[in-house]
Amino acid sequence: MPALSEWYRADRMPHIYCTGCGNGTVLNCTLQAASDMGWEIDDTVFVSGIGCSSRASGYTAADSLHTTHGRALAFATGVKMAHPEFNVVVFTGDGDLSAIGGNHFIHACRRNIDMTVICMNNMIYGMTGGQGSPCTPRGAFSTTTPYGAQEPTFDLAELAVAAGANYVSRWTTYHVKQLTDSIKTGMETPGLSFIEAMSQCPTSYGRKNKLRQPLDMIEYMRDHSILLSKKRRLEAEGKVIPETTFAVGEFVRRSRPVMGLRK
Repeated sequence: MPALSEWYRADRMPHIYCTGCGNGTVLNCTLQAASDMGWEIDDTVFVSGIGCSSRASGYTAADSLHTTHGRALAFATGVKMAHPEFNVVVFTGDGDLSAIGGNHFIHACRRNIDMTVICMNNMIYGMTGGQGSPCTPRGAFSTTTPYGAQEPTFDLAELAVAAGANYVSRWTTYHVKQLTDSIKTGMETPGLSFIEAMSQCPTSYGRKNKLRQPLDMIEYMRDHSILLSKKRRLEAEGKVIPETTFAVGEFVRRSRPVMGLRK
């Protein structure tokens, strides 16, 4: 079983992530989960699209595909269909997954393909200019929403549940232990597992929204997250949940028929 350090490509360091970016934390959690699973590096493939999150695949010692914008799930499907025995993990971002790749996301969940999809949701297009994404909170500023975003946000976890994924969870880079455990659970669960990792982007998102310091964004995620079980209980009691609050926890774990099951 490879040690955690063996999962990294030392020749690709130092990384390109901005100071305080949360994507490195998500990568660490993912490789820790893969190590805990006892996966072999030669039997694992990381696939990514375009964006800050999608650079993560290049820092792994396993085979990886850095693909076109929004198409990571299409490439990952091809890998899984050609080699069902491989462990396939997809790194993607909120823009890459829910905007440009939204249709692929829905149908990958519907097909319930046996792979683990990790979305680093920093609520913005971090690499390509700081534009608003479908996950930019209402009222938040970006280069394309200079007066504040007016559209409601996509709830990616609920979308994955509705589309048919077998395992769905959401945590943040503040909840490191829970995030690592949920990624490992997703890897253990046959079918498509979707883990949404809320991640800080102090450069493109924070500077425009009075959250300049990484700690400011981490505290924001801590203070605005609520356990899914508590949220559902409050809603059942008729309480109003603020729009700025988002649920964290396990949304679903089930056993729908799987496409591309490991042999």
